[in-house]
Amino acid sequence: MEKIAVITDSSCDLPQEWIQKYNIEVLPLRVIYSQQEFRDRVEISPQEVYENLEIETPKTSLPSPEDAKNLFHKLQEQEYTHVLGIFISSGLSGTYNMVKNVADEFEKLTIELVDSKTLSMGLGFLVLEAAKEVYKNSNFAQIIEKIKKILHKSELFYVLKTLEYLRKGGRIGLVEGTVGEILGIKPIISIDEDGKYYTYKKVRGRKKSIDDIYSIVKEKIKDKRIDIAIMHGNAEEEAKKLLERIKDIGNINETLFSQISPVLGVHTGPGLIGVVTFEV
Repeated sequence: MEKIAVITDSSCDLPQEWIQKYNIEVLPLRVIYSQQEFRDRVEISPQEVYENLEIETPKTSLPSPEDAKNLFHKLQEQEYTHVLGIFISSGLSGTYNMVKNVADEFEKLTIELVDSKTLSMGLGFLVLEAAKEVYKNSNFAQIIEKIKKILHKSELFYVLKTLEYLRKGGRIGLVEGTVGEILGIKPIISIDEDGKYYTYKKVRGRKKSIDDIYSIVKEKIKDKRIDIAIMHGNAEEEAKKLLERIKDIGNINETLFSQISPVLGVHTGPGLIGVVTFEV
């Protein structure tokens, strides 16, 4: 008999009730201040990060190898035979490669690791699909095959109030912005096939950028049935208004509304509004 565990990292932004319902194991990334270090979503909340940004912009780091080892040891003790790990894009974090190195030490477990090439609920939807498949008693090979088939079924678009935090964290990637920001240009950012940020579209002004995300989503989903997540970083009211507009489009199977993880908030700053679509 196969006993299968599904593991991921805290950038997946899955609601806690779903994590508990489907028994998903989450490795927390780390938020690092000059005086103290916190495990993402375990010891620090998104709001605490935003409230302290003007005092100090923390650094972030991947989960500790020790946390990964402890998790694999725990799974072995609980008599799991197989582990499927799906992680934040290797183009944005070293998490996937770190877990891969640790996994090599656990020969008694059959471990398959997947680089999602995305993050937030782009990653979360993949993890959720894997966990649902485990509950259906699918076998390990079938689950891996399904996840690899649906890797590109999610799309992510977001806007920021400022690119300052992406620059500070070295995550600016292929997003242009220095001169444009002075002119009030707000790029709509997406993730490319290599799992890195890039400018999907340039828009002038905050309101227009949110309106254009709505238009992009409307066009993208017109011939599909989708799940959709509206994510925000300390921009709840604006994000709620966008959610209500998107709900009226139709074609939507399920919606999720949530604040992004503290680690992601460090790199985007206050004011993020994002939409993740996942074809079902």
